[in-house]
Amino acid sequence: MPASLTTLERQIGIGLSAALALMGLAMAALAQDSVMALHGTMALVLGLGLVFRLGGVLYDADPADRDRVLRYDDGPTRFGIWMTLAWAMVGMVAGVWVAALLYWPEATPLWGATSFGRLRPVHTTGIIFGFGGNALIATSFWVLQRTSRARLADALSPWVVLIGYNLFCAWAVTGYLMGATQSKEYAEAEWYADLWLVAVWVLYFTLYMRTLARRAEPHIYVANWYYLAFILVVAMLHIVNNIALPVSWAGSKSYTVWAGVQDAMIQWWYGHNAVAFFLTAGFLGMLYYFLPVRSGRPIWSYRLSILSFWGIVFFYIWVGSHHLHYTALPYWVQTLGMTFSVMLLVPSWASAGNAIATLNGAWGKVRDDATLRFMFVAAVFYGLSTFEGSFLAIRPVNSLSHYTDWTVGHVHSGTLGWVAMIIFGAIYTLVPQLAGRETMAWPRAVEWHFWLAVLGTLVYVIAMWNAGITQGLMWRAYDANGALSYSFLQSVQTMAPYYLLRAIGGAMFLTGAVICTLNCRATLRASYSRDLRNDRPLVAQAAE
Repeated sequence: MPASLTTLERQIGIGLSAALALMGLAMAALAQDSVMALHGTMALVLGLGLVFRLGGVLYDADPADRDRVLRYDDGPTRFGIWMTLAWAMVGMVAGVWVAALLYWPEATPLWGATSFGRLRPVHTTGIIFGFGGNALIATSFWVLQRTSRARLADALSPWVVLIGYNLFCAWAVTGYLMGATQSKEYAEAEWYADLWLVAVWVLYFTLYMRTLARRAEPHIYVANWYYLAFILVVAMLHIVNNIALPVSWAGSKSYTVWAGVQDAMIQWWYGHNAVAFFLTAGFLGMLYYFLPVRSGRPIWSYRLSILSFWGIVFFYIWVGSHHLHYTALPYWVQTLGMTFSVMLLVPSWASAGNAIATLNGAWGKVRDDATLRFMFVAAVFYGLSTFEGSFLAIRPVNSLSHYTDWTVGHVHSGTLGWVAMIIFGAIYTLVPQLAGRETMAWPRAVEWHFWLAVLGTLVYVIAMWNAGITQGLMWRAYDANGALSYSFLQSVQTMAPYYLLRAIGGAMFLTGAVICTLNCRATLRASYSRDLRNDRPLVAQAAE
């Protein structure tokens, strides 16, 4: 990081790091509970570490002006990929652990931090925000610069965004392990972590807009539309859902201002749109850039990508209430969510079909290139999971599926089959370029990873589909006297083989991710000098 900063930027960085350290010191000193004390200490250590890191090179020579003119700023992308892989290990290990606990519940150690209730949000936050969020931020910096032909607006802000974002993720998961949670799905972090994320996110949005404003390319490529929708709408969702009143300014505990059915509606307006704009729109931006780059073919229909964008932005925002069928929510609101969920199938399949049609005529590349296969499988699973989501939102289907493991299977067909696959495809495209290489250090390992990921996803998802349908049918089965045919305990016992398959599928997927991490490490350690002719120049050059 320091080598890419000017002396002034290093001085500003030292000031910001010192402010972080002072904030952490105040939190640790004034804390009324161990959670805030730990988080204050983490901020203090991070701030001091950055002060010493930047202070040690404060008077080193500034980077050459030519480098800052001709080169894109890819240091943040490199760091973001490392954090993506690190959080993949954290989130996936926690996921396999909790999956195993469902089959071997007696294996839970006698320590509160290892209970299912605390490990489960570590898994969801580690995967969605740690793994997925870092991948989105890292790739957005890469895509923004290439499609705008402009270097990031400044060299310091990207590092503040990435370091600040990862501090939020670390605060969140350590808080869960200590029992600190707001008990809101995908939004468990406590009030001060939420405020910290707002500040980081505003800086991220500002940096993105500043860079777009100084672009040398007149057209704003469609991938940037999706990334911007992700950044802007997630900020709105996060702020509204997480409005809370702390019990004490020196304590971690807080209570949401929303109550009753309004709280449920706000939560699922947030929860489903986190899926829409965090796990869908941002990753569609990734797909619309890396798929054409890797396949060497333009998007099949650029106009369709724009129409799909506006369809997703308009339809998705209304569908959260389909999570609340058969509840106290007004019937018309439930119907509204169901209707828009079915309509959402059109723009969703437009994007999936657009991606697959782009590969028409390039199937030989798909056959031979495992990286491109990751992207192809991601597009297929995106189409599959969006169809399934619209289907499950229909009220009679929802009466069978909701509260069962069918929903778990649906969620993981999206996160494993769509989100993780496109992330791995992007990583395998980016890492060789960052290392100045033609291929990954271990090309065969990419093949192994692909098949482990695909097979692990299929084992997991099919097991959960069968488990969910079995649960739903057992819960609604009645005997001749009108009594339930099965007790709830019997339905739990019936799940045992499915839960074992779930753990096996998750372990296969984790093994592939470990191979990816080791492959990236080997590739980036053997970096070579990058040839600028292989990248689009920032300034016009005479023809050769």
